[in-house]
Amino acid sequence: MTRPRPSIGPALAGAVDLSALKQRPAAGGDGPAPDGPGGVEVTEANFEAEVLVRSSQVPVVVLLWSPRSDASVQLGDTLAGFAAADGGKWSLAVVNVDTTPRVAQMFGIQGVPTVVALAAGQPIASFQGAQPAEQLRRWVDSLLEATAGKLTGSGEAETEEVDPAVAQARAYLDEGNFAAALDAYQAILDAQPNHTEAQGAVRQIAFLQRASAQRPDAVAVADAAPGDIEAAFAAADVEILQQQVSAAFDRLIALVKRTAGDERTAVRTRLIELFELFDPTDPEVVAGRRNLANALY
Repeated sequence: MTRPRPSIGPALAGAVDLSALKQRPAAGGDGPAPDGPGGVEVTEANFEAEVLVRSSQVPVVVLLWSPRSDASVQLGDTLAGFAAADGGKWSLAVVNVDTTPRVAQMFGIQGVPTVVALAAGQPIASFQGAQPAEQLRRWVDSLLEATAGKLTGSGEAETEEVDPAVAQARAYLDEGNFAAALDAYQAILDAQPNHTEAQGAVRQIAFLQRASAQRPDAVAVADAAPGDIEAAFAAADVEILQQQVSAAFDRLIALVKRTAGDERTAVRTRLIELFELFDPTDPEVVAGRRNLANALY
């Protein structure tokens, strides 16, 4: 996987590129998750620091698991053993889907165990289900090989001078208080319209809030009412959360072809907003923009 979110199966990590929010050293060190696999226990409060920012230093392997799943526990034990043996070359982060459902939802998983690897804030590989130890070892080795020399390593980052307003916005984000973080970043953006971090944060947090609030059957609802623009918008949000990015783009592009006037403008505007959640060089974004242009002209 070499895109801003994994396109394998059910795992979604970074359909929205939250790594763009800030780049600063992760706080805290590796430690075992209570009553679970070894590794950093991920919560809403430390998700960015321990997963996204940490992955700018070393690859981070995220295990989404449940104590109800023996396969999850066994896979976690194997990964923890590999992480310890590799001496800090990569970090193991564990998400208990039962106790941290909102984080699990961000990954859009459909079953446990699911494993997602990230580097530089971007998902690069993933799989679902139990794996033989030797196959898992090869998977980790290929991950290390693919990222060799491309990350900053585990050394101390340089001291960063942070604007107090930015620091407060980041603190809200680290606490998982997305509403307060959005307000704080919006205030920064109002004062500094070209503030890159605030621009990305406002887009990404707003999308996560909106998309996470959509009804689970939004896709079926939209499919049953192909002319309903609001239903199509909701379905596209859900499809992106479920890593079906091309499907989301295609849905709205098809709607562009069927609409005119203000309705077409509204659909086009929403589609461009979704494009902006991704790296502009992402192949699906490039294809989506091309298809939109063809639909319009």
